[in-house]
Amino acid sequence: MTENPKTLANGVAVVTGAGSGLGRALAIELASSGMKIVGFGRRKEALDQTANIIGPQFTPMVVDVAIPDEINAAFDEIAKIGPVTILINNAAVFPRRDCLEETAESFMHTININLGGTFACTRAALQTMTKDGFGRIVNISSFADIAPMPAASAYSVSKGAGRILTRALVADLGDRFPDIVISTWMPGMLATQMGVANGLAPEVAAKWGAKLALWHDRSLNNAVFEMNVEILSPRSLKRRIKDKVLGKTPIPRVL
Repeated sequence: MTENPKTLANGVAVVTGAGSGLGRALAIELASSGMKIVGFGRRKEALDQTANIIGPQFTPMVVDVAIPDEINAAFDEIAKIGPVTILINNAAVFPRRDCLEETAESFMHTININLGGTFACTRAALQTMTKDGFGRIVNISSFADIAPMPAASAYSVSKGAGRILTRALVADLGDRFPDIVISTWMPGMLATQMGVANGLAPEVAAKWGAKLALWHDRSLNNAVFEMNVEILSPRSLKRRIKDKVLGKTPIPRVL
C-alpha cells in the first residue's frame, strides 16, 4: 500500500459535507497527514467549528453541492490555494420520507444533492486532475439500494446510482487517465444525524476513509470498500474454479 505519495500531499484535498459528522471527521483525519483541506458545506457556522478544530490547514467554503454554479466558483477559488489532488464526495441528505409523502420535486432535490452533487464536484475536480493526469476520488455510498428501508426511496436510489457513477467514470477515464484513481467507500452505519444512535463513531470510520483516499494505486480504480474491507467483484463459476486450480483466489484488501 502506497499511502500519501508526495504528489497527493502537495495538493489540496476537498471534502464535501465537512461541517459535521463523517465529513468533519474525514477533514480532521486528512489534516493530520499534513494536507491542505478545503471543506464544503451549506452552514457557515458548522464549517467554522470544523475550522476551529483543524486550524489554518482548513479552508471553509459555503457551497450547496446541488448548485453547479456554486461548485464551479468554489473550485476556481481553490485553484488559488493549489491543485486538487483528492476529492471525497461525502455530502448527502437522508430526508426519511415515505413515497406518498414525497413529491417529484422533493425526490429530485435529494437526487440533486446525493448524486448530482457528486458528479458536479467530480467534474469540477477533473479540470485540474486531467491536466496533471493524476488524482484520487472517493465516492461515499452504501448498500441502501439493495435492501431499501422504509421512507428511504430517494436516498436509496441516489446511493445505488452513486456506485454506478464510479464505474461509469472509470469506464470513461480509465484508459486515458489511469492515475486518476476512483473508488467507492461504504462506511457502514454511523452514529451521526443521518445514521443510528448505536452506530460506529465517525472518527473511527474516518481513519479508514482517509487511508483509502491517501492510497494511490491504479488497481483501486472501481474498487469498493465496506468499512475497512474490500468487496470483491462477483466472479463466474468458471472463473472461481480456474482461480482455485491455479491457487490464485483473490483476497480482499484491508485498510
